[in-house]
Amino acid sequence: MYEHLHKVMEIKDLKDMLNKSGELYGNRPAYRFKTDVVGQFKIITHKEYREMVNALGTAFIKLGLKGKRIAVISENRYEWGIAYLAVTCGTGVVVPLDKSLPENEIRSLIERSGAEAICYSKKYDEIMTKAKEDGIGKLKHLISMDLSRHENGIYSLKELIEKGKKLIEEGDNSFIDAKINADEMDMMLFTSGTTAISKAVQLSHKIICANLMDISSVLEITDKDTMLSFLPMHHAFECTVGFLYPLYKGTEIVICDGIKHIAENLKEYNVSVMVSVPILYENMYKKLLKGMEKKGKLETVKKGIKLSNALSKLHIDVRKKLFKEIHEILGGKVRLFVSGAAGLDPEVEKGFNEIGIRLIQGYGLTETAPVIAANTDFRYKLRLSWTYFPKFASKNCIA
Repeated sequence: MYEHLHKVMEIKDLKDMLNKSGELYGNRPAYRFKTDVVGQFKIITHKEYREMVNALGTAFIKLGLKGKRIAVISENRYEWGIAYLAVTCGTGVVVPLDKSLPENEIRSLIERSGAEAICYSKKYDEIMTKAKEDGIGKLKHLISMDLSRHENGIYSLKELIEKGKKLIEEGDNSFIDAKINADEMDMMLFTSGTTAISKAVQLSHKIICANLMDISSVLEITDKDTMLSFLPMHHAFECTVGFLYPLYKGTEIVICDGIKHIAENLKEYNVSVMVSVPILYENMYKKLLKGMEKKGKLETVKKGIKLSNALSKLHIDVRKKLFKEIHEILGGKVRLFVSGAAGLDPEVEKGFNEIGIRLIQGYGLTETAPVIAANTDFRYKLRLSWTYFPKFASKNCIA
């Protein structure tokens, strides 16, 4: 198997990753998102994205946040990633918080983490203002992703970026030249607390970069791909595979408008790659089959699968032509789905692969940054999960 592994770009830390991939893909789109004009998009290149990271990091250090812990909480948006990298690549320790937590838990994690600053979207204005007024933990600085300028003691992330750019122009290289100790904790994540109170997980540049390189060796995405960001960015799975990995590979990232808009987003953004959880792929597959059944084409699809499976033994791949209609429903560009966080129905995994969309699943833990094992994009093997054989699991498996 090892002779088939993809070529990997060596990186020692995330700053090194940004610098190296920025040199290779600087003019390629890093993010594309909608504007107020229907059908028009704004693009941020990899070069522009990295310049914003450097600027914000420089402004953070100027604020006295060098070596401090800084929390980040918001819906998925490009500013979340800029804040994350501006902290980890030369300022201090980043603390990504779950955007779905109730106020009391957010306050608890701010206190437990020892965060002295927090970057957040307008949804959390009242919560953060109150937390600072109440003197929660060490919290001193509030940084809004939505304010256009500083007001009422709250910093504007946009204005900090502009301030950082000026500081760099004036010769301030405190962030750009900052050295990274790849073995030290630079990311503090909190688990969901399924069995008890949420627990802090310490991650370093070394473990995340090892994960990025290992993923790259078995799963190839390129600067020609477009990845749909759907899962919450604070989650280790999305953060590594759906955010850092595309930046590493020069891939374009687009933000999903919500679960009801996935099919629409796949088409309008020409998405080729997506990272998500099993239930989404399972529901998607069921809807595709029902759609074909309503059109009276389900039997034709089944016959097409038998034909393509037979031809594949002769190394002939005609799946995109045979199942063109299904591919068009998904936007016409999708080639790779990645599933994680739970067991995937083997029939769904098998079904997508048979119609020409590679669906692979992986296994991991927050503590492992997070991927431990995964299928590859060059050698496919159906993974059967005990989740789907409860009568055997209950009798023959040791819990």
